[in-house]
Amino acid sequence: MNPLARRLRRVIESEGPISVAAFMEAALADPDHGYYRTRDPLGREGDFTTAPEVSQMFGELIGLWAAVAWRQMGAPAPVDLIELGPGRGTLMKDMLRAIEGVPDFRNAVRIHFVETSPALAMKQAAALKGSGHAADWHESFDAVPPGPFVLIANEFFDALPIRQFVRTGDVWRERLVGLGDGGFGFVMGDVCEAGFPDADDGAIYEVNARANEIATAIARRIAGDGGTALVVDYGHAGGVGDTLQGVKRHAYFSPLADPGEVDLTAHVDFRALAGAATAAGAMAFGPLPQGVFLERLGLSQRAEKLKENASPDTRLAIDLARGRLADPQAMGALFKVLALAPKNAAPPPGF
Repeated sequence: MNPLARRLRRVIESEGPISVAAFMEAALADPDHGYYRTRDPLGREGDFTTAPEVSQMFGELIGLWAAVAWRQMGAPAPVDLIELGPGRGTLMKDMLRAIEGVPDFRNAVRIHFVETSPALAMKQAAALKGSGHAADWHESFDAVPPGPFVLIANEFFDALPIRQFVRTGDVWRERLVGLGDGGFGFVMGDVCEAGFPDADDGAIYEVNARANEIATAIARRIAGDGGTALVVDYGHAGGVGDTLQGVKRHAYFSPLADPGEVDLTAHVDFRALAGAATAAGAMAFGPLPQGVFLERLGLSQRAEKLKENASPDTRLAIDLARGRLADPQAMGALFKVLALAPKNAAPPPGF
């Protein structure tokens, strides 16, 4: 066992099984051994690839989306451009390049990154060099100063810790992480008196309280300060099912094996996010499939423009990237897009 696994084992031996959320929190965010605290997990040499790393087209379109959304807000200046979980800074770098053609927006933005990884914060700073923009870094969204904002969260909510509950007969019990043969294993906890949906025996229902809390905080700021938010992630519009998964070296990996060395994620419940946001005073639009959203923003047209005067190999790469972002068999259907705006606001671009 690695050091984090040994520590978790000692905790379980002394205190009993822990929630899936507690296991995820330790595996991803432990200050010394957490997955996101200790490495750059992105790209071919890492464990997974996000849409901004697939093609510059993604960030360019999101940048122009932000500019139009800002104008719909009344073009406040200054305005905070906030990114939750900004990875290597690739998305923001591509966004800033796109908004060079929108100088009033470019000059109004103040960049804020919500990031907990020192390793990735260094990459983000490097990505902004030469852009003419500096950034402020924050450990949480609550630490971002008040004021009007445009917020982007791409593949952020899927990494927040979830709790899981299992239907056993006529009751729901929490699914916990205990000790199995030589490692960790799932065990059943106490009966939960929760109002979960009716489901078949053995069904799993997931709750992401942290995601709902952040959606609530964003919505309250939208209602109070004025703002617009765009959430892009893989997920569903509610229901039951086990979506907890581990990824290592671009392949699925047991989520309970090697904590701290494996990326752990769960599908985002967009219905729950939208419900939390609307209850807190915002209006929700979507979710839309990512492919539909990007095509509405002009993905195919941007691809054709990039292919002009390009080599045959480059044109093929652009077509492949467009397909990966938008085709339903790739990221186009599994990934979804949700927008949050003030009550009675016009639909944001693409919606």
